[in-house]
Amino acid sequence: MTSCSSSFAFTSMALRSLRLEEDLLERQRFRKRLVAPQANRYLLQKEARQQGKGQKTGSSTEPPPVCQDLVVQNAIFSGDLETIRELFPKGTSVNFIIESRGEDLRWISKEMGLWSLTYEQELTTPIHITAARGYTDCLKHLLMRGSDVDMAPGGKTALHEACENATTECARLLLAFGASANAVTEDGLMPLHLCTTPESLQCAKLLLQFGATVNGRSLEEDDTPLHVAARYGLPGHMDLYLRYGAAIERQNDEGQTPLNCACSQPQSVNELERYYQVCQLLVGAGANIHACDQDRQSPLHMACKNANPEAVELLLQRGASVNSMSYSGDAPMHNILKGVAYKLEHQPERIVRSLLNHGSIRVWPGALPKVLKYCCTSPRTIEALLNAYDRLKITDSWVEAVPLDVFEKHSSFYESLFSLMHSPRSLQHLVRCRLRTLLEGRLHLVVSQLGLPTFVQNYLLLAFTDALH
Repeated sequence: MTSCSSSFAFTSMALRSLRLEEDLLERQRFRKRLVAPQANRYLLQKEARQQGKGQKTGSSTEPPPVCQDLVVQNAIFSGDLETIRELFPKGTSVNFIIESRGEDLRWISKEMGLWSLTYEQELTTPIHITAARGYTDCLKHLLMRGSDVDMAPGGKTALHEACENATTECARLLLAFGASANAVTEDGLMPLHLCTTPESLQCAKLLLQFGATVNGRSLEEDDTPLHVAARYGLPGHMDLYLRYGAAIERQNDEGQTPLNCACSQPQSVNELERYYQVCQLLVGAGANIHACDQDRQSPLHMACKNANPEAVELLLQRGASVNSMSYSGDAPMHNILKGVAYKLEHQPERIVRSLLNHGSIRVWPGALPKVLKYCCTSPRTIEALLNAYDRLKITDSWVEAVPLDVFEKHSSFYESLFSLMHSPRSLQHLVRCRLRTLLEGRLHLVVSQLGLPTFVQNYLLLAFTDALH
């Protein structure tokens, strides 16, 4: 390692930034030296009161020692039960802290301008490690030897670790030994807030059985467990919390209800069904489908943005406003069209069709070439959009908007589109447009009651034919 001044040419602003960073790191190291006694002071006082009720109020209790013995650490981290039994027989203290290496790297500043990359250090305990890794037998042995279940030297209790890693049996043990189901981390999270995977459902059930607060709020984001379950697409957790009386209209710091959270979360194709089920549970429980966040984005806005066709259809069927505008001036149709090129596997054309069938505003005709340019990789989206017009003024700019490779891949469709440059739309299509105009906003309600053949109903509702006529 060489000094900063001899190896790099730093500006005065960069040097000032480095000095500030060095000061910050020094303060963090100082705080870390104090964190153990500070984090556990109230627990230690509680323990002192329990062990000797006749003690004076001002009596002091020693903070837990720090263990640097590699043999002990290796046994705990590897879950070596036999070694742990040998190291911790009856009467041995197991309430100590381990300073372990975290996963994150950080630049550490030395004197004379030297910098090096080192791993962050984390404060933990034997029961935190065994609970997080699912070493149930090791955890049980430590608890039988008197481990303090609510120690939190690194800001979390062992129960937080068990829930975060979905080690159900470890969570059960900790709760049975008196761990607080409502313990709060230094970031303001309760164990229920850390049940963020489908595998953690049993942990959530145990927490509620042991008195966890189903409407507990996180400190920074003001989330309830219902917000968390919605954000991570967890229908099992959602159903559980609703049965325990979770509040469905609570808003977090961003003004989001759980339904807003579910619709706002980016979703892969494999996650669409889970998030749809979450929306279904919330709507079925009476969630307000018109609730908007701080940006006036409704659940429908966000379901369109993240291209979840089933969720969009659900919201539309329940009466979501198809033309409401966010503060940015976007309607749900704008949101889906902006993401078509990136959400092809999500079948965005189904969303565009549903919006049009429920009375969505159409694209201004002068903007159609631009829409064609950005959405041409989804011919069915273009088909649904253009079938909402009785006439089209197709020019050379339309042809230029479709790249050659896209045209070749979908040649049949784009040949049918560009052929309309010299011919009008079919009479059948003109009749469809006239009926859709007459039934504007009521189309989805009326079509099924007209007694029309199924293929005619589908045609009126813009069924895909992969061509334009």
